[in-house]
Amino acid sequence: MTKFDTKLIHFGSEVDAATGASSVPIYQASTFHHHDIYNPPEYDYSRSGNPTRQALEEYITLLEGGVRGFAFSSGMSAISTTFMLFSAGDHLIVTEDVYGGTYRLLTQILSRMNIETTFVDMTDLSAVKAALRPNTKGVFMETPSNPTLKITDIAAVAAWASQHQLISMVDNTFMTPYYQRPIELGVDIVLHSATKFLGGHSDVLAGLAVARTEELGNQLKYLQNGLGTVLGAQESWLLMRGMKTLGARMERSETSARKLADWLQGRSDIPAVYYPGLASHPGREIQEKQSTGFGAVVSFDVGSQERAKQVLSRVKLPLVAVSLGAVESILSYPAMMSHASMPAEVRSERGITDGLLRFSVGLEDIGDLIGDLQQALEG
Repeated sequence: MTKFDTKLIHFGSEVDAATGASSVPIYQASTFHHHDIYNPPEYDYSRSGNPTRQALEEYITLLEGGVRGFAFSSGMSAISTTFMLFSAGDHLIVTEDVYGGTYRLLTQILSRMNIETTFVDMTDLSAVKAALRPNTKGVFMETPSNPTLKITDIAAVAAWASQHQLISMVDNTFMTPYYQRPIELGVDIVLHSATKFLGGHSDVLAGLAVARTEELGNQLKYLQNGLGTVLGAQESWLLMRGMKTLGARMERSETSARKLADWLQGRSDIPAVYYPGLASHPGREIQEKQSTGFGAVVSFDVGSQERAKQVLSRVKLPLVAVSLGAVESILSYPAMMSHASMPAEVRSERGITDGLLRFSVGLEDIGDLIGDLQQALEG
């Protein structure tokens, strides 16, 4: 069996069967001719199926080790479509420090449809179990969580969920299948904001989902088609192009992220550093058990909102922006960006302080990045 780095390049559609082209063709078509009305073609309308998008969907299915994959117009599109597996009256158990957009969907939109959510600290398996209700139907994990990088024991939660006939889901955006493959740990559905590390170049908005079983795959296909939450052909092609370099990018960025985390932890003026690769991280042992790396995102607390804004104003190299996972480093301020939709008191309860910054390490020289951050902290 080929290794993961080889699969990134040789995924089955890397050479066009018709022409020998070294790239999947972009089928920029909304509809397809029926040559024989009695024998419908494989593709009839691009919402229901497009050859370029299908190549991408088969690509992520191979990488995640599932049976069927789906490409959506954004990460939130993938998550919201997947949550449509549930019905009014159902209850979900969700990682407490989940991405702000997921929190907003659950608390402001799905709540209006009578889908209930209990947010728990998923580093504590007993807390997950205690949240079970007669109407619980699913468990949604985000690990490492965003932005405090807490680690959930995926296999333990998935096994418990299976015992209770719950659908288990994992947002695998931070780790990607390069470092973490939840389906191999028993998870039912893996989700990605492919805008981030999978795309890797800050130039495409996309979401992906992979199902472990044919039954779930058929349900997700029905929802994707029914809701029309599909990814376009151009974006599907861009995402495949980005994914081919995933291994090289993740390795380089993770090596730099470890150095950044060590440097930050060594500073007396940084109250807290969050990175699963640090020996002091409470989830490191579980991370090493279920993943082959620690990722390229480092969060750290500079002590106050005033100082956080000072750093954001002074840095020269990283983008100061929402998002992460790109070739360029991105420095984010969760309280005003990714988690602005989460009430201040809720952020505080989850450790998302006004002094917390999230650094997605790109491909720049790490010495330059550290030097730039040093002048921003000390200026």
